[in-house]
Order: sequence, then structure tokens, then C-alpha cells
Amino acid sequence: MIRFEHLTKSYRVQGQRKIVIDDLDLTLPTGKSLALIGRNGAGKSTLMRIIAGTLAPDSGRVVSDGSISWPVGLGGTFHGDMTGAQNVRFVARVYGVDAEELVAFVEDFADIGPHFHMPVRTYSSGMRSRVTFGTSMGVPFDTYLVDEVTAVGDASFKRKSKAVFRNRLKNASGIMVSHNSRELRDFCDAAIVLENGRLRYFDNLPEAIRYHEKRMAEL
Repeated sequence: MIRFEHLTKSYRVQGQRKIVIDDLDLTLPTGKSLALIGRNGAGKSTLMRIIAGTLAPDSGRVVSDGSISWPVGLGGTFHGDMTGAQNVRFVARVYGVDAEELVAFVEDFADIGPHFHMPVRTYSSGMRSRVTFGTSMGVPFDTYLVDEVTAVGDASFKRKSKAVFRNRLKNASGIMVSHNSRELRDFCDAAIVLENGRLRYFDNLPEAIRYHEKRMAEL
């Protein structure tokens, strides 16, 4: 269960206050994999970071009775001066999982060769996404936050990413951002649409996609 209690977030843009999350007061259902849908700039990544606890709201709070992953696919997850392996070991200590098992899983999954033992600041964006996604999938969370990450890599890696993510969702929930409606249909069974700082919940994913596409066409 994830509950938003009067959640608000704004930024200063050209000297004016722009509200991207506007007094959200909503409980997301347990056991659902949700598509987070909204136009570019609607605040989807901001909301994901607030849910994960990596960004503070202006007011209100997020309440959860389970563990939540960091927003996989967003930059800044790992320390650039540490190697991939060192970052993974640090994550293992934070979340109380076996460090060597997690390192072995991520090294095999990410498949970036000797770069895994080099500083993360030397990685391409694709290599960074492979390692962060692999680390997230190697830690058992109750809710996984995923932001476009299954689009990273070649066809073989995409298949591998989707397979492991689908397997994790057998025993967990997910909140997924993607501009690919087919991908959302593959992984999600419900949706939340973020528009003008407010969230609208749809128990029917195709209905949510149609609503969003209609609203986009009206602009």
C-alpha cells in the first residue's frame, strides 16, 4: 500500500512557482502494477523520486507499509567515484542482503565486462542503467519503481530485462513510466494519470491510455 497525504511539490521557473504535484490525497491499491502516464513535463519523474524518498515534497507525505525501490532508470543513483561492484556492495549493506550474492547477480546480469570494476563516472548511460536495473532486480522489494529502463540495450538485453522484471512482479507491485503503450500493457494492469498536478486512478489500463491520448490530442 502506498498512500499520498496532501502531497505537494513545486519548483521556481523563471521567477514563478510552478506546481507539479498539487495536494495529492490518494491511496494506491496493493498488489497492482501501475502505469504512471502523463505528458512530458507533467511531473512523473518528480513523483517517482518523492515516492522513493530521494526528493522531499513541499508539504504532505508518502506513507507505505512495504519496501520501495529507488527509481530505476533515473540518473544519480550510484556514486560516480566508486566502481559498479563497490556501489552494489554498498546497496547490499543498506538493504541487508548478501553482498557477494548481489554482486555476482548484477555482474552477470549487466554484462558490461571489466567496466563493472571501474568507476561509475566512466560508464555510458546505457552501462549505468544496466547496473542500476540489475541491482534493483537483485534486491527483493515490495514495490519496484521503473522509469523507461527496459528500453536500454540491445534486443537480447531488453528481453532479459523484461523477463526478470516480469518474474519480480509475480510477488511484488510496480509503478512504471514508459512512453511505449505496448510495454505498459505487457507489465501493468491498472494506471494512474498525472495531469495538472493531480492523479486520476484507472482500474482499466486501456481506458487510461485512451483517456491520455484523447487529452493529448486536445492540446
